[in-house]
Amino acid sequence: MARALRNTVAWVGLLLMIASFAWLQWTSKSKPPPTSTRAPAPHEAFAVVVLDPGHGGQDSGAKVGNMLEKDLTLDVAQRVDRLLQAQGLATVMTRVGDAYVSLAERAALTNRVPNCVFVSIHFNEDNKPVASGVETYYAAHQVTPGLSVASWFPFLWRAISASPNVESQNLAGFIQEGLAARTQALNRGTKAEQFFVIANVRHPAVLVEGGFLTNKEDIAKLASDDYREQMAAAISEGIIRYRDLLKQRQPPLAVSTPEGAE
Repeated sequence: MARALRNTVAWVGLLLMIASFAWLQWTSKSKPPPTSTRAPAPHEAFAVVVLDPGHGGQDSGAKVGNMLEKDLTLDVAQRVDRLLQAQGLATVMTRVGDAYVSLAERAALTNRVPNCVFVSIHFNEDNKPVASGVETYYAAHQVTPGLSVASWFPFLWRAISASPNVESQNLAGFIQEGLAARTQALNRGTKAEQFFVIANVRHPAVLVEGGFLTNKEDIAKLASDDYREQMAAAISEGIIRYRDLLKQRQPPLAVSTPEGAE
């Protein structure tokens, strides 16, 4: 009897969730979106880079001995931060120290920043110690603002997502090219994956996996300050190349002669 009651409650909860989702879709279509949450046009060059050092605080991420993913991500993000600022780009860090920040908080912070791109930095692990190399992820589809809860349900992704995420794919491609060239690590390419932290950002967003902490060769490289600096340089150069691409797409401004001027 108790089991049947629990099943009934679960089904009622699911039906309420689906009904809420349908209501949100209907209301979002019936009301014009506020201009303050407008995402930048695809050709618009961004003004800010949000850097997201993965993990932090009680969430150490992957770890081997004394090497913790959360420390490596913060180190590389700080290096990227310095290099981008030297190029005149403004930056925002989702964490500046060893603090825990939830995935939802990281996405929400980014969505409050107008005209930006988002780069999340991580390091890999695998059951097979031979796995190695660098790879960069983008979300094939990013969810509509205000409906981020639906990203937890794969069967709803295509129903609520916009067109294929070409801008994030371009950003991922530039960063991945730089990583492969600078680090000489195995190039594992770019991949589409609906990771929460990139699927719920309304700006171009990527997630970098800078090597495997379960691979001895990768660990030896990552222990080097020079190697991490090269990795940071590759990420920053990829971001700059993407910005340059957006600038090239911008149409020239129309110049009108004031009335009465010759």
